[in-house]
Amino acid sequence: IVAAGYLLSMELLGFLDTAFYIPFASVSVEIGLLYYVPAIVLLTGIVNSVNLTDGVDGLAGTVTSIVAVFFAAAALLSGAWETVFLSSMTAGICLGFLVYNFYPARVFMGDTGSLALGGAVAVMAIFSRAVLLLPLMGACFVASTLSVILQVGSYKLRRKRIFKMAPLHHHFELLGYSETRIVSVYMIITTALCLISLLAFQ
Repeated sequence: IVAAGYLLSMELLGFLDTAFYIPFASVSVEIGLLYYVPAIVLLTGIVNSVNLTDGVDGLAGTVTSIVAVFFAAAALLSGAWETVFLSSMTAGICLGFLVYNFYPARVFMGDTGSLALGGAVAVMAIFSRAVLLLPLMGACFVASTLSVILQVGSYKLRRKRIFKMAPLHHHFELLGYSETRIVSVYMIITTALCLISLLAFQ
């Protein structure tokens, strides 16, 4: 309900474009009110995905800051200055917070912080017309959510766990990876996928 209300208010204010931009094809498809369905799924899904990713010191902030920087770059290419401002501000907030949140963390963002970051990422995707690109740019967020869904589903159906623990970063922890190494791997993967995604805006 909150997501639908937000989207409606953005459309009434003239900030919402109900056309789907097809990545790497330079094609836009106007779908009108049908746009609300994937947009609501995106808003609620990415908010919870970022929240699930916040389980290792510096992880959610690092991944979000990288995604925000690339959204800012994409917005610059398309001349969407309000998105440049939002993305740059989000990246700056994350980088400032990471000074205290990298391992060993002295400050934790908690649910309030991670849910807010998730909302910011979703809004950046909508304003940048990059809804279909977000699963690629935010693949690490998607992995956190999918690992939980698969873990719960497997246990309920087969009484067997796929991962040692979910979300996925906890699985890596139990395999012996340090928190710093996990964050580094997620950072490299996110940067690479964002660079690929940026090609869609050329």
